[in-house]
Amino acid sequence: MSRRPRRPRVARHEDFQFGFNMFPELPRPFNVTYKCYSVAMLPGNERQDVERGGKIIMPPSALEQLTRLNINYPMLFKLVNKKTNRTTHCGVLEFVADEGKVYLPLWMMHNMVLDEGDFVQMESVSLPVGTFSKFQPLSPEFLDITNPKAVLENCLRSFACLTSGDIIAVKYNSKVYELCVLETKPGDAISIIECDMNVEFEAPVGYKEPEHIKKEDEDMQIDPSELMPEPAGFIAFKGAGNRLDGKKRKDSTSSDSTTLPTKTAYVRGIPDYDYEIGTLKFIRRNFKPASKESAENIDFKAFSGNGFSLKGRK
Repeated sequence: MSRRPRRPRVARHEDFQFGFNMFPELPRPFNVTYKCYSVAMLPGNERQDVERGGKIIMPPSALEQLTRLNINYPMLFKLVNKKTNRTTHCGVLEFVADEGKVYLPLWMMHNMVLDEGDFVQMESVSLPVGTFSKFQPLSPEFLDITNPKAVLENCLRSFACLTSGDIIAVKYNSKVYELCVLETKPGDAISIIECDMNVEFEAPVGYKEPEHIKKEDEDMQIDPSELMPEPAGFIAFKGAGNRLDGKKRKDSTSSDSTTLPTKTAYVRGIPDYDYEIGTLKFIRRNFKPASKESAENIDFKAFSGNGFSLKGRK
């Protein structure tokens, strides 16, 4: 039997649609060399918004080329100074520069050791979103700000990315503060556009911890005995004391041969460690106690004095 020949199949638009979607157009890198100048050299009015942030101004031809290359957004670039091998990253603010020129903030030119008119190589890059950054102020005056973390957060809105090792400039109250980017995570260069990032500060360069002097109590600093005046003139209870019944004191020894232990002389400001509870001691100065030999020769008689009458003796 003869078979009927098959009719050729006509390719439809739906058949090619699947193949085109399988291989989307890949972004091609942007790699161009420009002459760089500071923002102060930009014709027209003064652009403080460029000087305060981390974005640059590029020529209009760069925008046309970037559009054809189908690069990823946001537009981030890697700047390279081939003379010194210094690199940094930045964003773009406007495309209004003269052809063949780019205008950079002054702090960015200092980081890359660039002079006016030097060549800088620009390459489009895609950076990870930042999660952590650590800064170190280069002057202790940064601590004079009431809330430095809030001030830095507000100033970083003008930045598109951060690079470890860069020294950025932050302006607050008509004063410029420089901060060194010590660390960034998850990489050495991060994107900070629409991100939730933790910020930490290192002690500023030249900062010294204040010395805290502990204030001691006044009672411990000044001895109360030093505040007492020196005895002068009449001194109460200076004489010797005797019992009315003529008996010796209980603390005296029965035998005269035994000698009482001598106590050290009283020194002001030093407590008497031999003090006995329940006793009263009157310290006498310039008093010479009688010797034992003279005390033995005296025959003590109670009430041996003479009596007198107010009317006179009869």
